[in-house]
Amino acid sequence: MGKKNQGLYILIITGLSGAGKTQVINCLEDIGYYCVDNLPPTLISKFVELSIHSEGNIRKIALVIDVRGGNFFDDLSEALGELKKEEIRHEIIFLEASDEVLVRRYKESRRRHPLAGSSGLIEALKAERAMLEELRGQANLIIDTSNLSPRELKEKLTSRFSESESEVFSINLLSFGYKMGMPLDADIVIDVRFLPNPFYDPLMQKMTGKDHQVINFVLDSPVTKSFNRRFINLLKYLIPYYIEEGKTNLTVAIGCTGGQHRSVVLAEYTGRQLKKMGYNVIIRHRDVAKYKVEE
Repeated sequence: MGKKNQGLYILIITGLSGAGKTQVINCLEDIGYYCVDNLPPTLISKFVELSIHSEGNIRKIALVIDVRGGNFFDDLSEALGELKKEEIRHEIIFLEASDEVLVRRYKESRRRHPLAGSSGLIEALKAERAMLEELRGQANLIIDTSNLSPRELKEKLTSRFSESESEVFSINLLSFGYKMGMPLDADIVIDVRFLPNPFYDPLMQKMTGKDHQVINFVLDSPVTKSFNRRFINLLKYLIPYYIEEGKTNLTVAIGCTGGQHRSVVLAEYTGRQLKKMGYNVIIRHRDVAKYKVEE
């Protein structure tokens, strides 16, 4: 195939059934990707060949490949190896969610899990996780959709893949609350529960990390100042190595107890510092609106 395939870019969309692959494919279609759902892996090379001969009409491709393919799914590893051998640019997006969320989604949709048999849904999810464990380890981007609304998922994908051809390195900063559960798709997780807590001041209990009083309380602490200096230096050191390894997207999660005060302040502060360094930064506060008070 040679240099003819250099303009081709392929996204392999995979992951757990019910984790949102349909929403992903709809979003990618909106931003210009040629999308194919449930393509047998054995046909990837043929599809690539047809795309190369489309004279540039098909350049950005998104393929949904998952356990619905049955025995064909076992051929995916070989197909991915072929893409690498032919030096075709590609990335793997792996979608997942908690069992609790997946069970709820299946009950709401009344659809049958592709691996469900006489053993039931929970056993099917367990079997699917085991089948996909190796593929998850190869993924360039893992997205946990448990706490993402369709709008938030679309924003995440648009900000990441609408610029994929220019290979812009993006840093996602996520604030979260530990009592809501840790984010599964984070590359780096920082626990800031050791910082002074605004919650214990009655005037700030119902505020958030975007209120000036809370911001000043957290950032003016000597402990916070010392932490920020070290944390920013750590990121400054690490990020170039992630880029060197070919990573195009880094998710840094910062957590406090409820995800309303300290983590929000630190995510905003860290984002400002990284933007000053010239990085493309996206900030999201997962839990800030879930509770009026933090603890």
